[in-house]
Amino acid sequence: MHCDLDSFFVSVERLLNSDLNGKPVLIGGSSDRGVVASCSYEARQFGVHSAMPMRMARQLCPDAVLVRGDHDLYSKYSGLVTSIIEEEAPTIEKASIDEHYLDITGMDKFFGCWKWTRELRQRIMKETGLPISFGLSPNKTVSKIATGQAKPCGELKVDNGTEKGFLAPLSIRKIPMVGKQSYTLLRNMGISKIQTLQEMEVFTMQRVLGENGVSIWKKANGIDTSPVVPFSEQKSMSKETTYQQDTIDMALLKKTLYAMVDALAFDLRKEKKLTGCITLKIRYSNFDTHTQQLRIPYTNSDKVIIEKVLELFKKLYSRRMLIRLIGIKFSNLIYGSYQVDLFNDTLEDISLMDAMDSIRKRYGASLIMKGICLPETAEKGGRNVVKRP
Repeated sequence: MHCDLDSFFVSVERLLNSDLNGKPVLIGGSSDRGVVASCSYEARQFGVHSAMPMRMARQLCPDAVLVRGDHDLYSKYSGLVTSIIEEEAPTIEKASIDEHYLDITGMDKFFGCWKWTRELRQRIMKETGLPISFGLSPNKTVSKIATGQAKPCGELKVDNGTEKGFLAPLSIRKIPMVGKQSYTLLRNMGISKIQTLQEMEVFTMQRVLGENGVSIWKKANGIDTSPVVPFSEQKSMSKETTYQQDTIDMALLKKTLYAMVDALAFDLRKEKKLTGCITLKIRYSNFDTHTQQLRIPYTNSDKVIIEKVLELFKKLYSRRMLIRLIGIKFSNLIYGSYQVDLFNDTLEDISLMDAMDSIRKRYGASLIMKGICLPETAEKGGRNVVKRP
């Protein structure tokens, strides 16, 4: 079973403000350079979608109501839904703040899987007031696609053996692994429907898209053996730097903080996690150690986190003593799919973050970094050049 809360951010806002019901709603940053974090189905009819520049969204739908958004509030309601599912389901994987996979193998012997899933959905809507859709099938891929077909606020079952027939007439966009580049490449080959992929040889897909092509071909044919992985929470992740010489060099200290946040935030995004708590540690030359902690809305954006870290440092470093060690810890980690803070970052921020993450994942984390994080530079011809051994 795959379940997905419909227009989750918008639905939460409508619980608190019924005046938003039936109106086009945009959630996100209020500036023209901001992006849309979520939008209502009424706004989608005008061509608006998530991650679209806010300026464009307001041009497409000038009558839309703009809501700033509240990560803490959304995390609270996400937790409520997760708690209900955990009470009922034997195995649960939380895929994002508003998505869950459930493995209910064997429950048909006692209740009937279809009846059980429908009753769970009704309980979630009754106790939270939030609309939710679900898809039921033999595997994760088909269930996720079925949920998309069932939206808004619907339910759909795909029986064992009928997966290919269900998928065949759908657009290749419906396959989870088909991104913009893969879609463009396949469309240039004249492929628009999943049925065409089903009729192709797997070796052809492998030749065109490599191993990713094999995965796409399997999903197009309703083949997915990936298990539902039970959620297990990592307690924390941290980094510390001990200086060879005790220092009060603020430029050096700031560079260290930026570098540690940059590395830790990348680890969060790579592992698809969010942090809700930051701890800063300072050890002075006399070995006195001081820490300060700050709870924040769940995020994995280094831009948002570094602002909070610098605030903590300003509060914690109140005396002119040499610093021996400085450290940062992220705790209260949860699994989440939001790559950046959509409420504060601009489209340029998101694109830059995605591009840097892609390069790091492919070639190594040290290949590209922000200028302030460079360990050692030399000015040559007006450019910063990294000195390598």
